[in-house]
Amino acid sequence: MKRFSLPDLGEGLTESELVSWRVAVGDHVELNQVIAEVETAKALVELPAPTAGVVTRLHVEPGTTVLVGEALVDFAPDGDGSAPEPEAGGSEGDRPTGAGEREPVLVGYGPRTSSGERPRRRARASADDPVVVSAARPATRPPVEPGADAAVRADAPHPARPRATPPVRRLARDLGVDLGTLVGTGVGGRVLREEVELAAGGSSGSSPVAPDQVTASDDGSVRRPITGVRRRTAEAMVSSAFSAPHVTEFLTVDVTPTMTLLDALAHSPRIGDHRVNILTVLAKAVCIAVKRTPAVNASWDEAAGEIVEYAHVGLGIAAATPRGLLVPNVARADELSLFDLADAVSSLVRTAREGRTAPAELRGGTITISNVGVFGVDAGTPILNPGEAAIIALGAVRRLPWEFEGQVALRQVVTLSLSFDHRVIDGEQGSRFLVDLGTMLADPAMVLTMV
Repeated sequence: MKRFSLPDLGEGLTESELVSWRVAVGDHVELNQVIAEVETAKALVELPAPTAGVVTRLHVEPGTTVLVGEALVDFAPDGDGSAPEPEAGGSEGDRPTGAGEREPVLVGYGPRTSSGERPRRRARASADDPVVVSAARPATRPPVEPGADAAVRADAPHPARPRATPPVRRLARDLGVDLGTLVGTGVGGRVLREEVELAAGGSSGSSPVAPDQVTASDDGSVRRPITGVRRRTAEAMVSSAFSAPHVTEFLTVDVTPTMTLLDALAHSPRIGDHRVNILTVLAKAVCIAVKRTPAVNASWDEAAGEIVEYAHVGLGIAAATPRGLLVPNVARADELSLFDLADAVSSLVRTAREGRTAPAELRGGTITISNVGVFGVDAGTPILNPGEAAIIALGAVRRLPWEFEGQVALRQVVTLSLSFDHRVIDGEQGSRFLVDLGTMLADPAMVLTMV
């Protein structure tokens, strides 16, 4: 029997929610066949089978939050299609490669280690233990498959270390609450924030709300748990806003020539299926302007005491999705043509909205564009994506009275907003970069003078 546990999906993610199984007990699977979908705080990820064989047990049900290293599924492997046995304390995702390194065999798995020491994780119950549910919250989930061992047992012993997310642990430490004295009512017996507040005497008196519950008050107010992308976004924005000194500049531009160019491209046989719009033109302009002002394509490395200027542009595109805000990026966007960039951006946004963004697409961004104009907004003061030094907001294109050739005429006008980290970028550098963007949007032919 081979046991497959939730692998480390990278980016410091310690847990995922099982969204759906693609297999059932008794099914035969091939190596790397997709067996499940899990949702992290950033993306929906498909998990491939680590071995060829027959599924003998599913340990958790859809909707369950699973910690990295906890059991997901058991296989009776085929004689020649299995992956090697994992080392003690690891998951099926590791395959020794010599010199203490490991080779990732699952999409999004963590980076190779530089020594033979395996990453250390907090102690958990053994893989054979059932999921623990507090007696204060009776287990209501049936076994996943008839005849299989029960996956939930209310009277099972608690792990040596009480379960809680890092923010809840910090809160307990700040409030002087011993988590070991609390009985968690969250998924898997996890201690919730409300329970820590109750123990500290600081709660408003409301009942604890489990992560998977939405509650309504008598007055019609609705309470939703802060989970997934929403929590991750909030943590990232707070960290960025209070660590990097933001400066925001605005530039309003007559983009009539660009809109005329886009109209001509739309009727040109050269455009084919490429979707070129003002966001695409701005994306290309950013890649060109970065070469003239490299400081905007950089980050502040506090630990190393260095400013890192990147050789290529990892162009982040802020995408509003049903799960919340995601910022996937186009790797090496500076090497793409206008049409290739249009295809990459369209694919990126479509994949994000469908919930299929891979964790790798959420890493490596160096500068971001936020298209607030699609919501009818003229301008804003965007907050930096953590680890980046600049973000550009593209406002709505509007027909406005504008000075043109000594007269007032109706022109198509847009406002660009640039927020930047003043530790990395001086006002002169930020202004020059923003003016370069405006110049290219106001007269696309000026690109010839900048490359």
